[in-house]
Amino acid sequence: MNLSVDKMIDAKQLACPMPIVRTKQAVEKLEPGQVLEVQATDKGSIADLQGWTKSAGHHYLGMKEKEGVFRHFLRKADPNEEKQETIHPQTITNEALQAKLEKAEALTIIDVREQAEFLFGHLPTAISIPMGVLEGGMDQFDHDQPLFIICRTGNRSDRACQLLTELGFKNVTNVLPGMSQWTGPIEKE
Repeated sequence: MNLSVDKMIDAKQLACPMPIVRTKQAVEKLEPGQVLEVQATDKGSIADLQGWTKSAGHHYLGMKEKEGVFRHFLRKADPNEEKQETIHPQTITNEALQAKLEKAEALTIIDVREQAEFLFGHLPTAISIPMGVLEGGMDQFDHDQPLFIICRTGNRSDRACQLLTELGFKNVTNVLPGMSQWTGPIEKE
């Protein structure tokens, strides 16, 4: 059985945050109840689109993968169902985090980008826990422990901060604007 869609957008070869940006623009033009297909090749799009859809109050119907293309299916919610997209309130700038690192403060930095992104450049003390496995990978951390969450642009890390807060973590900070504009030291593997 084929899934009937009202609109399809091509987000192949685009990295975070562009699949979300294009999805958001397309959803705004849909009527409530209509289905959007988003085709992406970025593995991070799985967690990104699920997270954005949930935070915006729409319905993530599912995903099919074939030959490296992720076909995401979303349903636009009725205005009575939609909720205002939320943004995690606790943030820190790249520069302020870099200053803390230069003072040799003991910090727990979690990088929620995909493993390939992490390997090509990350903060020296960062721990890699991709967004898609974040919920199951947090057992090692105390719920009161300060956590600094970073991604490429601050979008994925914002959703990660919201998820961690929902899971009961009390001191979660989003690093903005993230690795895309980080000027401090990095490590590559």
